[in-house]
Amino acid sequence: MTITAAAVLYAVTWFMTFFIVLPLRLKTQGDVGEVVPGTPKGAPHTEIVKQRALITTGVATVVWAILASIILSGMISVRDFDFRNVMPPPAGL
Repeated sequence: MTITAAAVLYAVTWFMTFFIVLPLRLKTQGDVGEVVPGTPKGAPHTEIVKQRALITTGVATVVWAILASIILSGMISVRDFDFRNVMPPPAGL
């Protein structure tokens, strides 16, 4: 795995984790009953993005480490996704 591939894998993992973590335990202004004029009722009651980003970073790092170790160990390779046998056989066979 190249450095670029590792960075892309981490970015994708981070954003997917962020979109999963963001709505957890969300209290909206409509739930609390204090809607600020000019905002929708579904807007968060408190600022939670920084806290959620820190949680996401920790979880995404663990998930990324697991995925990277699976890829680097060779348990899963790009040939595992060649369902139509388009790729040529590996060199040396």
